[in-house]
Amino acid sequence: MSVTPWSDFDEATLCFITESVVKSVAMSDVIGKDSRQTGRVAMDSTTLADSAACTKNVTETDSALRISSLDPAEEYKMNSKRRGLAIIFNQEHFYWRLGMSVRYGTNSDRLNLEKRLKALNFEVKVYENYKQMEIWDVLSEAAQSSHSDADCFMLIFLSHGEQDQIYAYDGKISIQDITALFKGDKCPSLAGKPKIFILQACRGDKHDNPVKPSDDVDSEMINEVVVDASAMHTLPAGADFIMCYSVAEGYYSHRETINGSWYIQDLCELLRHYGDSLEFTELLTLVNRKVSIRSVGNSNDRNAIGKKQVPCFASMLTKKLYFRPKSADK
Repeated sequence: MSVTPWSDFDEATLCFITESVVKSVAMSDVIGKDSRQTGRVAMDSTTLADSAACTKNVTETDSALRISSLDPAEEYKMNSKRRGLAIIFNQEHFYWRLGMSVRYGTNSDRLNLEKRLKALNFEVKVYENYKQMEIWDVLSEAAQSSHSDADCFMLIFLSHGEQDQIYAYDGKISIQDITALFKGDKCPSLAGKPKIFILQACRGDKHDNPVKPSDDVDSEMINEVVVDASAMHTLPAGADFIMCYSVAEGYYSHRETINGSWYIQDLCELLRHYGDSLEFTELLTLVNRKVSIRSVGNSNDRNAIGKKQVPCFASMLTKKLYFRPKSADK
């Protein structure tokens, strides 16, 4: 019978064997003692330090194994029958008591997004100027539907925003309450699948000052630039979510009254060129770069001239995300 040499065991295994042998010896001592002392329990002769060392070594070994099993190139499985549902809430008008301005240009964003998302095989549903309860009805139905044959889910709001809320026609809705509907415990068929949230809304009361000379302002814009009102905060959502914001927290999100918002314009242009080939977070980084090159050239607000904008995204994705073309037989 062959015997494995001690040198072939790793540190964690040796520690476990040593502790087991010591325990066996201690138990033998107890059994060999005066039978009148039966019923007593012998103390484990291993020290706390020894036990801690063993636990530490096992933990480190397990951690190393877990890390070595991670594949940095792993992708979300995107070979389901359907790409998935993309819901767009396009809020152009608001109840007059809210004091919110009309969002001229937002219909250009909506049309642009519809075209680009359909090209990526999404099933696109658009809802215009919906009230709070109407939005909740749509979202509740979507969350309760089965997404088992879909790759992912997308939700887009084109509206005004404030802190952790987005505006419906007649009031504000909590973004955290919305994302909660699509977490694994509420929507199990989306568990482990990408959930993409895109929020085109203003997030602050400041413009981003340009770092280039003032004569480097974009002078080709012929339509007026306005801002989406109020401020929004970056919010955590959960694993497999990605939150895409038109602007970094505390700054204005610019929208052209004819062409639509800077963010959606540039997002759609880059989706057209790279949507089916580039990893999604890499594409969003390109969007950040493209939007940041822009500056306000024509606005009724003289203080806005020459100001900049930088989008941002908060990714809780756990794998790489690609929207590669669907096979014809799907």
